[in-house]
Amino acid sequence: MKKTNLLLILTFCSSFLAIGQTKVPFIEDLLAKMTIEEKIGQLNLVTPGGGIATGSVVSSNVEEKIKAAKVGGMFGISGPEKLKIAQDFAVNDTRLKIPLFFGSDVIHGYKTTFPIPLATASSWDMDLIKKMAETAAFEATADGINWNFSPMVDVARDPRWGRIAEGAGEDPYLGSAIAKAMVHGYQGNNLTAKNTMLATVKHFALYGAAEAGRDYNSVDMSRTKMFNQYLPPYKAGIDAGAASIMTSFNDVDGIPASGNKWLLTDLLRKKWGFKGFVVSDYTSVNEMIAHGLGDLQDVSALSLKAGLDMDMVGEGFLTTLKKSLDEGRVTEEEITNACRRILEAKYKLGLFDDPYKYIDAKRPKKDILTKKSKTLAREAAKRSFVLFKNHNNILPLSKTAKIALVGPLANNKNNMLGTWAPTGDPQLSIPILNGFKNVASKAKITYAKGANITDDTELAKKVNVFGTRVDIDKRSSEELLQEALDLAKTSDVVVAVVGEASEMSGEAASRTDISIPNSQKRLIQELVKTGKPVVLVLMSGRPLTIEEEFNLPVSILQVWHPGIEAGNAVADVIFGDYNPSGKLTATWPRNVGQIPIYHSIKTTGRPAPTEAFEKFKSNYLDVKNAPLLPFGYGLSYTSFKYSNINLSKKEIAQGEDVTVSVTVKNTGNFDGEEVVQLYLRDVVRSITPPMRQLKGFKKVFLKKGESKTVELVLTADDLKFYNSTLDFVAEPGDFEIFVGTNSNAQLKATLTLK
Repeated sequence: MKKTNLLLILTFCSSFLAIGQTKVPFIEDLLAKMTIEEKIGQLNLVTPGGGIATGSVVSSNVEEKIKAAKVGGMFGISGPEKLKIAQDFAVNDTRLKIPLFFGSDVIHGYKTTFPIPLATASSWDMDLIKKMAETAAFEATADGINWNFSPMVDVARDPRWGRIAEGAGEDPYLGSAIAKAMVHGYQGNNLTAKNTMLATVKHFALYGAAEAGRDYNSVDMSRTKMFNQYLPPYKAGIDAGAASIMTSFNDVDGIPASGNKWLLTDLLRKKWGFKGFVVSDYTSVNEMIAHGLGDLQDVSALSLKAGLDMDMVGEGFLTTLKKSLDEGRVTEEEITNACRRILEAKYKLGLFDDPYKYIDAKRPKKDILTKKSKTLAREAAKRSFVLFKNHNNILPLSKTAKIALVGPLANNKNNMLGTWAPTGDPQLSIPILNGFKNVASKAKITYAKGANITDDTELAKKVNVFGTRVDIDKRSSEELLQEALDLAKTSDVVVAVVGEASEMSGEAASRTDISIPNSQKRLIQELVKTGKPVVLVLMSGRPLTIEEEFNLPVSILQVWHPGIEAGNAVADVIFGDYNPSGKLTATWPRNVGQIPIYHSIKTTGRPAPTEAFEKFKSNYLDVKNAPLLPFGYGLSYTSFKYSNINLSKKEIAQGEDVTVSVTVKNTGNFDGEEVVQLYLRDVVRSITPPMRQLKGFKKVFLKKGESKTVELVLTADDLKFYNSTLDFVAEPGDFEIFVGTNSNAQLKATLTLK
């Protein structure tokens, strides 16, 4: 096999942001040798799917396609032995010996499963998030994977949408920071290294805005809303150097994303300058038929011409593009351009120099599920937890207390990893009961299930598609409840672990009722009636409607789905080894009728009063406009006081930055961390402004009694927005700046842009 010069690869890959700006001689030479069928073959991404024949890594059909040069990449398999067999087919049994790349959904960790992304976003810790991505890449590459279908950066403001669990929440500023951190974590500084991998920004675009919160549903919004509120995290990931983009299932301006030329060519490539390759989501090309855009040949040709490079699983490109070329519906140049971008990605990874560089039989045992990675998983989990209430300051608990640990999620390994953890093993997770015993060995801990996650057998069937997540006990609901109440009555305190099963959120897991299931509601109510202090440890993959539970005399710690070290991390916080510092990245509504509700919502011409109802104003008859819990909310075992907001300049010219400083003091009895948040309101502008926009944050550690002056830089771009002609501008006038502990921050200063 002809190999490229290693020095050339290293030099080229060290500046991978520029790939595609100039043609690579090696790739151009290879393209000149390829037949049209071989070029089309590179555009085909497959998964073994229906099982593996004995003695072979892949099904016979996929194996034959690889040998016939009809496959560009694979996903759904891993491990050095299996991948070596598949790579052997590509480099030994095809004419041009073009290597495959191997992809996977490494969404929140590989074998070491971290908390779900919505949880890790709640840490507001970009260094931690980057480190998790680095660790995920390190483990995945140890198993032969070199292409990751992550990060998911979709802005999501409807918690009925199950995939809110996979992203950073509702805010484009925070989402952009997280997108950048994850891309840098996965790809590192050198894609020829054996421990880095291609990142994929997904789902392009607007997938988180699906109507009615129903997965795969239509999206319809104005261009100004797109550019100002939904597109920034995608662009941030691209600007960070993401090698690939995945299209979304929804339509954009009436055209499905996988066949949308404005989206994939005019915006992505021409306006934003993206030089990597674009892959469809799973069969999204084929699904354009159901959207009403024609047959498989029609939609495949439309997608190629729109700018899609690789067809995931559907094989519309493989089976129809040659015919479309013969009929003049697509051009050879369009096929070649798509193929070029796929080959450039393989070149970027160094696969032409060494197709087996990621295939090392020694690495899995040495580099996967290490003590170091598990320690990071525990750290990430406890930093993601959000304290909602601390009734009578019951938390942290004494390590010698007599504790009744109850609830269907209290001793349950199957739900700790959370949704979209296909490479993790739930049975390796630490349940809450074990974690309590590990951290508080002198406490007297008794356990009872107390209730099923749900008593609804039909719901349980839908949730259990990927294995048992809802286990309906053979005992009656009354027996389960009575056992828990008996333990509660003889204990000092009750800790109830309640909430969603892991697959009650995630892909194809939309819900119209996002309250705690009735079986668990009853358990909570009856535990409160015992008169014992009750701590709710709440697990979910989305914001829930918990107004009823919030108004009870209970403490509430939101722990999401915490990952492989779940029990240890929860115990660290419950017993005070770590002071919770997480802050919400998605608003929690009072009920589903408030949805969509988010902090950067606009005012109206008839804004509602803060509290009291007023007729002919924009309010509800039956509930306040304000959410139950605002964006950025999160308590601590200590307390913080903000004062002395100052601006380095009160007036600035176009293009100038300004430094905002504020004094933060720890006024409580514990050392702790606080996320200082800066919000901006453009008082008057040419299109209606949001009430507030997040434009800065910093996580700081303060010892009890300590004060710090925290500085946040408001850049010239932070004052800009996309106007009605989609120009990115800052208009002269006044800007109100708010700094505080959540999006309801009251400390205010005014900045004037001249």
